[in-house]
Amino acid sequence: MSYLNYRLGQSKIKYVVCIVSVLCISVGLLSGQEYRMPPKAIADLVDAPPTPGVSISPNGDWMLLMERYNLPSIAELAQPELRIAGLRINPRNNGPSRSRPTVKLTFKNINSLDEIEVNGLPDEARINSIRWSPDSKHIAFTISKEKNIELWVAETASGKARRLIKHSLNAAYGAPLYWLSDSKTIVCKVVDKNRGAPIPVPTVPGGPITHENIGKTAPARTYQDLLKNQYDKELFEYYLSAKIVLVSLQGKVNELPPKGLISRVQPSPDGKYLLVEKIHRPFSYLVPVYRFPRRVEILDLDGKLIHQVVDLPLAEEVPIGRGSVTTGPRSINWRADASAMLYWVEAQDGGNAKAKADIRDKVFTLNAPFKDKPEHLISLQFRYRGIYWGSDDIALASERWPRSRLARTWLVKPGFRNDEPDLIFDYSYEDRYSNPGNPLTTTSKWGTSVLQTTKDNKSIFLSGTGASPEGDRPFLDRMNLKSKGKQRLWRSKAPYYERVEKILDVNNLMLLTRRESKTNPPNYFLRNLKNDKIQQITEFPHPAPQLIDIQKELITYERKDGVQLSGTLYLPAGYKLSDGPLPMLMWAYPREFKSAAAASQVTGSPYQFVRISSSSPLLFLTQGFAVLDGPGMPIVGEGDKEPNDTFVEQLVSSAEAAIEEVVRRGVGDRDRMAISGHSYGAFMTANLLAHSDLFRAGIARSGAYNRTFTPFGFQNEERTFWQAPDVYFKMSPFMHADKVNEPILLIHGVADNNSGTFPIQSIRYYNALKGHGATARLVMLPHESHGYRARESVMHTLWEMSQWLDKYVKNAAPRKTTLGSR
Repeated sequence: MSYLNYRLGQSKIKYVVCIVSVLCISVGLLSGQEYRMPPKAIADLVDAPPTPGVSISPNGDWMLLMERYNLPSIAELAQPELRIAGLRINPRNNGPSRSRPTVKLTFKNINSLDEIEVNGLPDEARINSIRWSPDSKHIAFTISKEKNIELWVAETASGKARRLIKHSLNAAYGAPLYWLSDSKTIVCKVVDKNRGAPIPVPTVPGGPITHENIGKTAPARTYQDLLKNQYDKELFEYYLSAKIVLVSLQGKVNELPPKGLISRVQPSPDGKYLLVEKIHRPFSYLVPVYRFPRRVEILDLDGKLIHQVVDLPLAEEVPIGRGSVTTGPRSINWRADASAMLYWVEAQDGGNAKAKADIRDKVFTLNAPFKDKPEHLISLQFRYRGIYWGSDDIALASERWPRSRLARTWLVKPGFRNDEPDLIFDYSYEDRYSNPGNPLTTTSKWGTSVLQTTKDNKSIFLSGTGASPEGDRPFLDRMNLKSKGKQRLWRSKAPYYERVEKILDVNNLMLLTRRESKTNPPNYFLRNLKNDKIQQITEFPHPAPQLIDIQKELITYERKDGVQLSGTLYLPAGYKLSDGPLPMLMWAYPREFKSAAAASQVTGSPYQFVRISSSSPLLFLTQGFAVLDGPGMPIVGEGDKEPNDTFVEQLVSSAEAAIEEVVRRGVGDRDRMAISGHSYGAFMTANLLAHSDLFRAGIARSGAYNRTFTPFGFQNEERTFWQAPDVYFKMSPFMHADKVNEPILLIHGVADNNSGTFPIQSIRYYNALKGHGATARLVMLPHESHGYRARESVMHTLWEMSQWLDKYVKNAAPRKTTLGSR
């Protein structure tokens, strides 16, 4: 095995070349091919500047516009990177290695519409971790340099930016900065100046790597980027080691005594205490950092230990299955509407979702000065999902249970513990039509997010997607918590898709909304519900005007078993039915359901803007293809039936229904159909080619093809390989490689860190296809993870796809075989 050596300061860190690269060499895949460019029409769309991101100030007066680069270069991705404990770290500046920085900031006054560009920034600034001060007068953020990460602030009124301190922030894991509620102080994690240089790479191993299990049942899902040896452990400690500092707006630094592997430093709402989370040994070779032992403490602003909340052990033995959790306190946080009150959750079933239990979770609180016993707030029959805090009279606690798909929300009164919780919502979370929406929040005096209520504190506001048979129509409701009655205040109307971002004035019902249409890109508006007036406050241009005339339609159709399906049909600009059927690209992703009725619900909206991203199948509209985006591929298992027991049959039936519909409409050529998808969509693609003759070719990106590589469950399958070997075998395209008789293009990132989609999945599947004489091509993208980021990688991927579709679909000779399932 070869090694790559990178110099880091005065020391060297030796990087072992990914085993995938070695395997690629062994099968002759690294042929030295240069990066290629797709057709110009596609490349121009990919290179279009992205629309700025938006952040609203706590007081609702300001909008921060954040412009980003489109795509980084492959040279940037090729920089040194540490992949340890599930993290990816830039060893040169002690930050994340794969962030997508902001490069330009602009303040926009929502009332006057004046814009103030943030000034005083260094050239080519790479901005991350942006946070508003609670009083909305400043933002704090980091700027990543080559060898360090700096703390900066910018003043809202003037746009003037300045660096605050010389310390280098530690952003390797967790947020590196928080504001205190005084809006004058920032608490940060910084690199310990006395930590020295990284330890040198050992030239001689100190001993073997050992694992031992003595009678304990400890199944684990597959994880990437785990610690591999003692040297990795020492690197992990080196790069996560941090100190805590308090920084004033004048740049004065107060360095607190505690240091260690600090993952979180979160101030109490009143700014008097710090919740500090520290990771400690023993580390693990089997699970990522978030399962390592950690100690949670409360410190005062001098760094003095006030209270130890918990010291959690290594969590290698968490039961598998959706709904299983760690034991002991989890989700430890500050109550948002109280000055300094902790809350957390504790499993009552050993964390095992498969164990029988009347109560799964309990929520507890503990008020400052943290000397009393914790108080019980609510017991939950399902697994805890979160709490919206409002006041002593109002908090909304949510629970859900994956097996039944049931979700509930309870009204609790934190200040009146003897009052019984009141059930507010009880519904199936896969039933989109019945989803009540999410409570809207506002900002408290401390800068925390709390429930937004009417002036009398009796009603809340709910905003949701408004799924319906005609598509999504976002809404705003006002709900009385006592009567549970709802009043529909507003609903999005055709031809627009509009959603509420924030209620700026509860009494006068002034909303900030985000509105778009098929041809108008998303922009922000002020909407007054009392006089029904609307004012546009941003004017983001169409990012791809060359596609403004493409045709979009939300279509519905039926599967053989009666399940209703939907998808979004796109046709090239200027296309007419008289032009005849087109070659078609279908891009899909299977989803599991416990209810055929829920699986039949319409998803999406006919009025949403046509977004073109660098990974979008809509790019191929420029090449004369029709595109069916998101055709329903539901896998239903009602009652005691498991969805995956008939995965293949339902998958093929859904694909048949989609093809029949587009052929019936006269827009799709039955003999020129391509199927494609990413991740689980790639898995779907390989299965459809193995078990049907519906498609002329397939494109599978970053998929998993052999389910025995994920033996303790995958996606939503909770059974292990040993419990359902036939299901694992039947669902694995690798096991049916001999049945694939259509061309398949496999694309995978060499540095894929997604659980389950190890790069070896594509390599082994390609070898199996090749061994059976299939028409197949494998493309391994250097330095790319589960999604592809570098411009060179993205462009080359699109070139590969374009070549494949042209050769094997668009220009393919008619075939004589009968299409359908096998």
